[in-house]
Amino acid sequence: MASSIVPPEGESLATGWEPGLAPADSLVRQAVLAHASWVTEGARRAGRPWYDGDAWAGGFLGDRGPFTNLVVAKQPVDPAEVLADVARRLPNNVPYLFVSPWPTRDLREHGLALVGHPPLMVRFPDATASPPTTDLDVRRVTDAAALADAERVFIEGYPVPELQPVERGVLYDATFLDGPSTVWVGYDGDVPLATAVAHNAAGVTVVENVAVLPAARGRRAGAALTWAAATHQDQPSVLLASDDGQPVYERLNYLRIERWTVWIRP
Repeated sequence: MASSIVPPEGESLATGWEPGLAPADSLVRQAVLAHASWVTEGARRAGRPWYDGDAWAGGFLGDRGPFTNLVVAKQPVDPAEVLADVARRLPNNVPYLFVSPWPTRDLREHGLALVGHPPLMVRFPDATASPPTTDLDVRRVTDAAALADAERVFIEGYPVPELQPVERGVLYDATFLDGPSTVWVGYDGDVPLATAVAHNAAGVTVVENVAVLPAARGRRAGAALTWAAATHQDQPSVLLASDDGQPVYERLNYLRIERWTVWIRP
């Protein structure tokens, strides 16, 4: 006789999103928690408003554009509850991106506009893989001057018009390098032309802020910087891919796992 699939009375089954569950319960859970860490770490180190609770995490660096202010849902709850809590806990009337690992209902009634459904992509460590070649000199950032180079390349290369003209420290506080993030810049001589960031949390590496200036396009700069950010840790790398970035990441053996949902509060 087959055993019953009904759990014993009083026993609850894990959903995969309980606050106390280990990050490694699933790769997607690791990606969610790592992105939540990414959005809070910069704001926390800069002494700016941030929050990390059971249902969501957020960090607010400024009021010049949504890339400085990010909110990530950590549980599949009603997004309206998250948005109401954001309004109570963090500064009002500032733009931000709301990232949900789950599909959401229409949030336009809450003043948000849909950005899209970027794929979560993952790459597993592979000691036999060969790094992409580029004629740029790829360097790990270790000082304030190079950190400012990375910030400017991202703002101008992505681009982020709301943050132009560039003001030093608008994205990366001077203490940024003291945390779990590693920043990389690709130089042509002394001219910075490409950048990427690796943020280590929850047993994975989140690759963020990949950008290439026009002078370096066609030189495999994006692939080289993504590789540098992702392969210095013996753990999976995850990222949310833009439309332009997906072909680059696929050539680096990143795989699409699922699509997330991104809204913007203008």
